[in-house]
Amino acid sequence: MSHRAFLHRISAAAPDDVSGLAQAISDGRIRPEGIVAILGKTEGNGCVNDFTRAFAVQSLQLELKRHLQGHQAEAVCCVMSGGTEGALAPHWLVLERREEAAGPAPALAIGRARTRDILPEELGRMAQVEAVAAGVQAAMADAGITKVSDVHFVQIKCPLMTAARVAEAQMRGQSVAIRDTLKSMGYSRGASALGVGLALGEIPTTALSDDVIVKDVTLFSGRASTSAGIELMDHEIVVLGMSDQWSGPLAIDHAVMADAIDIEPVRAALQRLGLAANGQLSSDERGKLVALLAKAEPSTTGILRGYRHTMLDDSDISATRHARAFVAGALAGLVGHAEIFVSGGAEHQGPDGGGPVAVIVDRKGGISRD
Repeated sequence: MSHRAFLHRISAAAPDDVSGLAQAISDGRIRPEGIVAILGKTEGNGCVNDFTRAFAVQSLQLELKRHLQGHQAEAVCCVMSGGTEGALAPHWLVLERREEAAGPAPALAIGRARTRDILPEELGRMAQVEAVAAGVQAAMADAGITKVSDVHFVQIKCPLMTAARVAEAQMRGQSVAIRDTLKSMGYSRGASALGVGLALGEIPTTALSDDVIVKDVTLFSGRASTSAGIELMDHEIVVLGMSDQWSGPLAIDHAVMADAIDIEPVRAALQRLGLAANGQLSSDERGKLVALLAKAEPSTTGILRGYRHTMLDDSDISATRHARAFVAGALAGLVGHAEIFVSGGAEHQGPDGGGPVAVIVDRKGGISRD
């Protein structure tokens, strides 16, 4: 027997639309006891007050508790990324593992972990980096991945700062790294990404300190994807990689976009997984592409390939919202649809203005979309 990963992509009509999940469970296509994590794109603003994330988590948990005991449902990592600007399509990615007879290996491996709750004064500082690094190692162990080179993507949900959390720290005589609640999302995402880089050996310990977080853009992980939310104070960590202990048709690879329109590394990753990708994916190839996950961030220079962009200067719309829509459009042009997981805010996640991308393919060619 070996582990086998299943990934179900389910369209969502609203943040509380769990009908697709419920139907897949009813039909026997998803076994609820095997669900490791659910990643979701919800149509909020992706900022501090985006309650579609918590609404989606609550809705998913209520559905899961119809099939699982409370503690089992609560163990499922529900990582929601708010913001479906442009033509981004809201959807769920349900990650499941089962024990089955051994088949083709290596294959997609899935692991999860949660860190301790961090204190408000630890957010955006080395204490958060170190907590995440330990959590990534725990998630690797859960997946049965022993080599950091076999990890292709680490998806994290991390906390953010609120006025109440700032006040709570101050009442105890503690200072915080950042008081601005919107900017705190970047500090948390950045510290979490550096934790991934530390755990995977991409960034040496000697290069890290409180002073570099969200300031030194030369320090980054090529496999971290972090998303901040108001709904937690710990970190939900999902590690995706390849392992000989897992079998089945699913495989994962990753790429790093150097900037927001650098799709060629993504094409190369698709080709390494067996797709021709000679232009936009054909309908047959789209059926083999189970999921695409990416990070998006406007370059801090305000320049993209020699031309000025105004994403950082728009006082009406957050720059992360511009970046999500822009990168989603570029990637949709490659894969032929926009039901892709693009998360905004890529502090220390790929080079300045770029970001990591993961592609998951069904090597048998079966359509795994629900």
